[in-house]
Amino acid sequence: MSNSLYNLNIKINCHSSICINDSVYIDPFEITSAKNNASHIFITHPHYDHFDLKSIFNIINFKTVIIGTKEVVNKLKEYDVKNKLVVVSNESEGEVDGITYSTFPAYNDYHKKIMGFVGYCLTIDGVKYTICGDTNDTEELAQLKTDVLLIPIGGTYTMNAVEAANITNIIKPKLAIPTHYNYLDGTGTKQEEKIFLEHLNKDIPVKVLI
Repeated sequence: MSNSLYNLNIKINCHSSICINDSVYIDPFEITSAKNNASHIFITHPHYDHFDLKSIFNIINFKTVIIGTKEVVNKLKEYDVKNKLVVVSNESEGEVDGITYSTFPAYNDYHKKIMGFVGYCLTIDGVKYTICGDTNDTEELAQLKTDVLLIPIGGTYTMNAVEAANITNIIKPKLAIPTHYNYLDGTGTKQEEKIFLEHLNKDIPVKVLI
């Protein structure tokens, strides 16, 4: 694997609270200190562990652009957020400040497809990141190609570790990063990480951030 991919500036605060390049946030959650450093915030869906207003207010500044589903954007408007707000559905494409994005449906038994929740493909500085959101191993996800795959493995509200490994083997990313485990009840423990690695093709590099 290219060292440049392994050394990308990606952080997971916890769960699925992701930050790229210290400024692009996806589903900020449990961010307890004021950073006010977000250039962009992407929200996959309005559940509390992905759409956390306290965390958003701790990272937002007047230039921050927030991208989310209609329900997310409407809630931000209710809280009188004056920032640029971009509404996406589950088949959106666009570009904002040099970041290109597309969405795909994220769904399972707990998150029905009709609810319109999304995952994101983001291209930042020439690298394509796929952030799955709360989803199972869907046919839409299996069709994606990406450089960096951030994939939930915790089960219950998302696919489990075995399912996540199997679909990662299909996608064949240049780097896989497991998410959405070892924090909330119903999302497994560090054991899921071991199971994921055991079932993953050995030629797919993995970076563990939880």
